[in-house]
Amino acid sequence: MIQERLKALRTEMSKRGISVYVVPTADFHESEYVGEHFKARKFITGFTGSAGTAVITMDEAGLWTDGRYFVQAAKQLEGTTVKLFKMGEEGVPTVDEYIADTLPQGGCLGFDGRVINGAWGRRLEQISSDKTAAMHVDEDLIDLIWEDRPPLSKAPVMIFDNKYTGEDISDKLAKVRAQMKEKGATLHLMTSLYDISWLLNIRGGDISFVPVVLSYLALSEDECIWFLQEEIVTDELRAYLAKNSITTRPYDDFYEYVKQIGAGQTVLMNTSVVNYRICSSIPQDVKIIDAEDPTVVMKAVKNDTQLENLRNAHLKDAVAMCKFMYWLKNNVGKIPMTEISVSDYLADLRAQQDGFLDLSFATICGYADHGAIVHYSATPESDKELKPQGLLLVDSGGHYLEGTTDITRTFALGPVTDEMKDMFTRVCRSNMCLANAKFKEGCCGLNFDILAREPFWEIGMDYNHGTGHGVGYVLNVHEGPNSFHWKQYPGRTAERVIEAGMVTTDEPGIYLEGKFGIRTENELICRKGEKNEYGQFMYFENLTYVPIDLDAIDPAQMSEREKSYLNEYHASVYEKVSPYLTEDEAKWLKEYTRAI
Repeated sequence: MIQERLKALRTEMSKRGISVYVVPTADFHESEYVGEHFKARKFITGFTGSAGTAVITMDEAGLWTDGRYFVQAAKQLEGTTVKLFKMGEEGVPTVDEYIADTLPQGGCLGFDGRVINGAWGRRLEQISSDKTAAMHVDEDLIDLIWEDRPPLSKAPVMIFDNKYTGEDISDKLAKVRAQMKEKGATLHLMTSLYDISWLLNIRGGDISFVPVVLSYLALSEDECIWFLQEEIVTDELRAYLAKNSITTRPYDDFYEYVKQIGAGQTVLMNTSVVNYRICSSIPQDVKIIDAEDPTVVMKAVKNDTQLENLRNAHLKDAVAMCKFMYWLKNNVGKIPMTEISVSDYLADLRAQQDGFLDLSFATICGYADHGAIVHYSATPESDKELKPQGLLLVDSGGHYLEGTTDITRTFALGPVTDEMKDMFTRVCRSNMCLANAKFKEGCCGLNFDILAREPFWEIGMDYNHGTGHGVGYVLNVHEGPNSFHWKQYPGRTAERVIEAGMVTTDEPGIYLEGKFGIRTENELICRKGEKNEYGQFMYFENLTYVPIDLDAIDPAQMSEREKSYLNEYHASVYEKVSPYLTEDEAKWLKEYTRAI
C-alpha cells in the first residue's frame, strides 16, 4: 500500500518537475498533534507517531523521527521501502542536510507552504537558492492522491467560564495590546490554536484530545478578527464575541486578508509558528517583528484561580488512578486483562469524576517489552495479555473543567527481577530529587536536569527523552516555554526561566529495548519560597498524588534523604486521597504508602 502511494506521489512530482518533496507532521498552525485531515505523513509512510518528517525523492523515501519513536518507527516501516533516519544520532544527517545533499542543481523542491513554518521555509529557500533550484509550494500533492481524505474537523465551540480561566477575555486582550504597543506593532497575527483558544477563553475539539478550534486571529488596537469555519458559530457564541468586540470571517479568508495588509503597518508574529504561505503573502512594504507571541508566557504562568482549580483536578485524577492501581494489583492473574482492556478501565474511572471532559492524550499502556517502546500504542494485533509478573507502564491523563493532568506510573504486577528493581528505584530517586529542589529565582530548565539524570549518569546510563515539559490548561498537554532538558537543540526552550506559577512535569524513565520500560511522572508547580539577603528562593509543589509502587523499590539503593523524600510524598498521598476511597481501598492505600 505504501509503495503504491509513493508511486502515485512520484507521478505527481514528475508532472511538475519536482525533485524532492517534503511532508512534515503538521497542520496549518504548527500544532504538535494534528487532526485526521492533516495526517499526510502517516498516509505516505505508514508511521503513526506524533512527530516525524518524510522526504521523498524520485528514488528514495526517508522518515526522520526522534528517540521516542525509534523502535516504533523501525517496526512500522518494515517492508515499506521508507528508510528510517534517527534524529540526533551520530552520522545521521538532519532533514535540511539531506535535502541539500539530494536536491539536484537546477532541480525543484516541493512542499505545501501551509504545513511548513515561515522560519523553516526561509531555510529551505536558501537551500534551493544555493542549488539554483525552483520551489513548488502552492499545492498539496498528498491531497491529489488521498482519495478518502477526512474533511476538516468542525467540532462545537465551548465558552470557557472565568471561574475556570481566572481572567476575563477583555483583560487578556488589553495585556496583549499593551505588549504590542511596547514592541511598536500595529497588528498581531496569531495562528497557534492553543494561544488563540487561551486568549479568547474558548475551547473546541478539532484535534483529538486537544480542545482547540481551527482558526486564525488578527489583533490590532481597535479590532479583533477571528477567522474560523463560520458554520460552527452558534447564537450564544456570536453574542459572546459581539459583547467582546470580536468579529468573525471565514477560515480560509485569512490568506487573502494578509495580502491586503497596508503599507506602513508593523506586524508582530512568530515565523517559527506562522506558516510559510502566510509569511510569503505579506506585502514587502510591511515591517515584520519576528517574535514569540506574548500569550506564550502569559498562558504558561497559571494564575491563582487556575492553580486552585488544578489542585482539584489532580485530586480527582489521583482518586481515579488509586482506584485503578488497587483494582490492578488485586485482580491481575485472576481475571482476563490486556493492555487495551486496562486502558479502557482507567478511562472509565476518569470519566466517573465530576467535571471530566476527555482524556488529555491517547493512553500509553505497555506491558513487559512493549513498555520499552517509548510512545507505544496498543492495537488489537499487538494487545498483550497481562500476567502476574513483570512491569506495566501506564502514561495517561485527563482534561477536566478545572485543568489538565499528565501522569505516568509503572506497576509491578508480580515478581520482578533485580535489574527491574534497580532501574525502578533509580527512576524514583530521579523523580524525587528534582521534585525536592530548592533554588534561586532565575533558574531555567537546563539548571535542573542533572538532578534527575544523576542516578543514571553515575552508572554510565541515560534516558533518551526530556525530563519534563509544561502542561496546558485544558489545552495541549505539552506546552512551552518551560521544560527540563539538558541538551540545547534549535527550537528547544529549556533555557527559559522557570517562573512562579508555571506547571512542569517531572518524568525521568528508562527504556531497555526488548526488556521493559519504566517512567514515573508527576506535575510540579513552581512556587516562591523565602526571600533573604541571598535573594528570592523557589521550590516545587507536587500536584500529582499517586503511590510509586513500593513492590519495585530497593530501599538499599536509596540514601536516607531520598527515603525521606519518598516517605513524605507517600504520607501526603494517603492524607489527600484516602478520604475519597472505599474502606478496603483506603486500607490498601495505607499499605502502599507506608514508610520505608
